Amino acid sequence: MAYKYDKDLEFLKTIKSKDLDELFNVLTKDKDGDVRMTEELTNNDLVKRFYPDHQQYIELIMAELQHFGGNSFVNIFRGGGVQYKEILCDVCDKLKVNYNKNATTETIEINMFMKLLEDSIAKMSQEELAEIAKDLNITHVDYSSVMMALRAIMKMGGFKTYQIILMITNVVWKVIFGRGLALATNAAITRYVGIFLGPIGLAITGIWTAIDIAGPAYRVTIPAVIYVAYLRQLSTQDI
Repeated sequence: MAYKYDKDLEFLKTIKSKDLDELFNVLTKDKDGDVRMTEELTNNDLVKRFYPDHQQYIELIMAELQHFGGNSFVNIFRGGGVQYKEILCDVCDKLKVNYNKNATTETIEINMFMKLLEDSIAKMSQEELAEIAKDLNITHVDYSSVMMALRAIMKMGGFKTYQIILMITNVVWKVIFGRGLALATNAAITRYVGIFLGPIGLAITGIWTAIDIAGPAYRVTIPAVIYVAYLRQLSTQDI
């Protein structure tokens, strides 16, 4: 399937090949590491020739994501790939994210991560909340205060926002694939993975049960969208 130009995916052409590994794996392998029956990447001659230099065939990767988006529960009758923002909104509907479809793609992605944060903070113990509050330099240890501080950080953007999004993505990977991201090795960035793992894990586990019922395409599009959203933040960082 050919890639349809998508302004919200073009930034992937600036991402280092090693940082595209996880996206490539999501599109080609299931959570057990077995090759997906419906993927078209690994048999492509260009991929066979240049793998793992993903930038040599980045448009094939983007086309594969559009293809899986076109086979999601909502778009199954579209008969082809769809634009990333539509895939993102489809995933947000599945995650029960509150968003405005007319907002920018990055804003909708931030709303998606905020939903995962809200669900996890709501399930935290007072001790876990206290640890998060201490790092955020707030004195009121309660759900509302912690969420207000996190919303401010996510709205402001920058490295702190990137840290939080990397942490959430790493937790999602642990829940879905049983391992963290290969690139998430900095303790300062991932220090709260243990705290968030349980609450976010419960939310993702519940979603995964619904996915198994709704259709297999979501097993690809949900982690793929989360990772693309993470890469968008990475692309803004000088690291």
